[in-house]
Amino acid sequence: MSEATVVLHQVGGPGTGDEHVFTERTTCLLGRAAECMPRLPDDERHRTVSRHHCLLDINPPDIRIRDFGSLNGTYVNGRKIGQRARNQSPEEGAALDLPEHDLADGDEIRIGDTVFRVGRSAPTLRLRPARCAACGRDTADEADGRDGSYVCATCRAEPGMVLRQLLALARQGGGAVASLADYELSAQLGRGGMGTVHLARHRGTGREVALKLMLPKVAASTRARALFLREVAVTRTLHHPNIVTLHEVGFAGGTFFFTLEYCRGGSVEDLLGRRGGRLPADEAVPLALQALSGLAHAHAAGVVHRDLSPGNLLLDHGPDGRPVAKVADFGLAKAFDQAGLSGLTRTGTTAGKPSCMPRQQIVNFRYATPEVDVWGLAACLYKMLTGRYPRPFPPGADPWQVVLQTPATPLREVAPHLPRRLAEVVDQALREQPVIGFPDAAAFAAALREAL
Repeated sequence: MSEATVVLHQVGGPGTGDEHVFTERTTCLLGRAAECMPRLPDDERHRTVSRHHCLLDINPPDIRIRDFGSLNGTYVNGRKIGQRARNQSPEEGAALDLPEHDLADGDEIRIGDTVFRVGRSAPTLRLRPARCAACGRDTADEADGRDGSYVCATCRAEPGMVLRQLLALARQGGGAVASLADYELSAQLGRGGMGTVHLARHRGTGREVALKLMLPKVAASTRARALFLREVAVTRTLHHPNIVTLHEVGFAGGTFFFTLEYCRGGSVEDLLGRRGGRLPADEAVPLALQALSGLAHAHAAGVVHRDLSPGNLLLDHGPDGRPVAKVADFGLAKAFDQAGLSGLTRTGTTAGKPSCMPRQQIVNFRYATPEVDVWGLAACLYKMLTGRYPRPFPPGADPWQVVLQTPATPLREVAPHLPRRLAEVVDQALREQPVIGFPDAAAFAAALREAL
């Protein structure tokens, strides 16, 4: 076999003999709802199956399962892994702290009368190097069966150290990182689960850039690197006053590095922190319109961001001193995830809250149309206007189940002082069924302008 694969063999119930083959990073909802895949029959024999019963997180050859607090439970090898009480609603079931389970080759999943047997396969002749690409430490104890460059867990926990090592390598004449040789690090601008961002200054020109490092959580195979870098290459073609410019891209020492336009005003998230959590409409809406201008340019070029948040709406200063919003990280996080480089990240509360994500992206992991950016930007504007996100995420609730089951709270229920027409436009943008309220950023922006 030339590539890692996960197969769900249906060995019991209606559809016995069917196979569902996965060769790429994805997630699957199992249940009776029309958007589930595999979908279980919505008939009398399957009334014990919930509409959204459980979630599979797949990154071949790895697969993980999480029950969504279903009424009758999910069984793995005959053992129940999750179930809500009879007197609990689906929303209460979603708030249960149910464990995640990694699945092995041959494990069986039973949901009602339907049984799936898991098949996992990976190339056996190409094994991941036994040493960390960053520090050289033996990583045999972390082996996952993947081939490619790998950064150990210790180095991933210290991304700043890895970045300094790359700069040292560049100054020694390291070919892949030669473009970084003349940069000097300054302050750390941010740090997350995938890496770090530092302010850096070019010694020759004095130009300041944001130097970003992204660390794969699994071995970065040649195929995964090519897939990710192909996506990144598309975003480098975007040039617009409201899009952060991506200058350089590279891969070395098991890590990806980028130099990006530096925005001195920080992010909208930072601004909200300085301003007590919210902004007046006459300040928030212009920032949203600027971001929508950048998104509209990207959408016209066939590029969708897919991961908007107040943290990646950055702020610079215009010629008149007023803040200018710029959309950052265009597609980087989603492309990284889709290339399988972030490992298994979709199950459980450890994956974070998808506060600016529409349900379309939960139902279909690869859903990437401009309307998802409409919802994401509307969620950012909602946050700017109210200090909270459109959906409440109760403590302990499974965030993905919340997105599936909970529509956005109408804006004026949270902020009744806001103009009615503005609220109507934002609410329309946050509509998810049957489709998101505006097809693209240009349409949303036009409606916002009319509402002012």
